[in-house]
Amino acid sequence: MSSAVILDRYVPRTIASDIALVGSGALLIAISAQIQIPMIPVPMTMQTFAVLLVAAALGFSRGAASTALYLALGAVGLPVFAGATALKAAMPTIGYLIGFVAAAALIGFLAERGFAKNPLKLAFAFVAGSTIVYATGVMGLMVILDIDFQTAIQVGVVPFVIGDALKAALAAAVLPIAWKFTK
Repeated sequence: MSSAVILDRYVPRTIASDIALVGSGALLIAISAQIQIPMIPVPMTMQTFAVLLVAAALGFSRGAASTALYLALGAVGLPVFAGATALKAAMPTIGYLIGFVAAAALIGFLAERGFAKNPLKLAFAFVAGSTIVYATGVMGLMVILDIDFQTAIQVGVVPFVIGDALKAALAAAVLPIAWKFTK
């Protein structure tokens, strides 16, 4: 049974429930952005954990909508990004932020097809989503900071791989609790 089917069993699909779940997902991502280890040019935060969890728990449309809402809140000036900043201050991380939406869509899509119920398939979904975040993050660093690909990998991927693997494992462990919470 997919995460969307499980979620729909407990929380009927209504406009009100969709709004509540999407808003709650965006709020979780915003809060997780404030849990950080300052690094240059990109801080290490718990955003990745929240994006993975929200996407796998809410599925394709609600997971992607949560991350898109999170970006929109920062784009209009609300201090939701790491360090309680808005978009202008978060420019070095813009690639990662955009990647969150695409990653959430992919993870949510796969979760709806049963990947969230199988640990190996869930790991694949999380790796695929994280790869999207890294790819867009590296591109953003190259454009915003005017650095080469090798440097972007060294500052924007290498320091984060182990931490992101731990966050993915934590998200997988918390996922069943998230389903119960939405109940």
